[in-house]
Amino acid sequence: MHKIFAIIRKDLLIRFAGWSEWLFFLILPITFTVILAGGTGEPKNGDHRIRLVVVDQAQTSLAAKFIDLLETSESVHPDLLLLDKAERELSQRRVSAVLIIPETFDLDHLKEKSVALELRQQPNSMNALVAKRATEARITRLSSAVDIAISSIAEAERIRPFASDEERNAYFDAALQQAQALLDTAPDRIRVTQGTTEDSIDYDPGANSSAGQLITWVFIPLIGISSLFAYERQKGTLRRLLVSPTRRATYLLGTLLGQVTMALVQMLLLVGFGVLVMKLNWGQAPGALALILVTSALAAAALGTTLGTFVKTSSQANGLSIMLGMIMALLGGCWYPIELFPQFVRTAVKILPTSWAMQGMLNIVMRGQGLEGVLTPAAVLTGFAIVFFAIGVWRFHSE
Repeated sequence: MHKIFAIIRKDLLIRFAGWSEWLFFLILPITFTVILAGGTGEPKNGDHRIRLVVVDQAQTSLAAKFIDLLETSESVHPDLLLLDKAERELSQRRVSAVLIIPETFDLDHLKEKSVALELRQQPNSMNALVAKRATEARITRLSSAVDIAISSIAEAERIRPFASDEERNAYFDAALQQAQALLDTAPDRIRVTQGTTEDSIDYDPGANSSAGQLITWVFIPLIGISSLFAYERQKGTLRRLLVSPTRRATYLLGTLLGQVTMALVQMLLLVGFGVLVMKLNWGQAPGALALILVTSALAAAALGTTLGTFVKTSSQANGLSIMLGMIMALLGGCWYPIELFPQFVRTAVKILPTSWAMQGMLNIVMRGQGLEGVLTPAAVLTGFAIVFFAIGVWRFHSE
């Protein structure tokens, strides 16, 4: 046992000899997880509307009514900001359009048709065009209500003049409120029928990126076990180690046990990030999670063992491990939903351990399944581990 711990310590010192290893161990996985979770898929709050920054310089009741109308839009949702912050958001391209409501936005100016809203927008932006159309629709609706109220006052004065300006203004406010209420309840000219066909792609960007990047950045170092074998072979330390009282089985066990343990620590750190920061449901089935993590690590480590008996140099092993890891992750659905690929590709990639690891992890974090959801993927991954370990050990003993 002392020899196994010594081998594990030696491999740790070799692997983390430079700062670049921390890049692959933690920094890149977290970075890509956050980027892919935020840059793909639908918003988790279900609000698909375009953000429209609104600067309210009028602070009048009419401006408040107009902002309420914008809030009812199915295309945009207003976000009230001060002018300087709104301009900063627009200049940094964080928003497509900024609507400025001027100080003259009141009933008197609206009656005189002398109100002009200012809409600043990004050039060649479809979202800005949508914001413009939504703003025009809402201001037209508000103007229609004002026109109705003005016509109502004119008709009321024709029948009986108002006793005072206060009475006239009160009548106008009541007429405007009633006109808006009637416009809100006006029957639709278009009947919309929404289809009930279910989406064939079961996709949650947060869950997919968390599971996918966990697999990607854990599989690459585990496949990179091959570089350890090649490094020891190049330096001659492997030959000196094996002519000592240390058996080949002890060396293999120490190397694999150390790498798998480090991989599990890395996996748990990434799972913890998903739970604490991304609020993902990784912990709802701890037993199932442990099973799929362990079998995934074993399958990847076994592949690295087999590869290590074929490569000749550590640089060759590093290049192959990164290339194989990235290709297997991409085709296994770790970067994009596997449903986006053609059917023949989805069938062919079942020969990859990444495909089964991804299926098992998504069954937990996205579909809420327990142990029954990972039994088949875990069994297949165990099969991969046995086959690759058998080939690797046989090749190692024959060298």
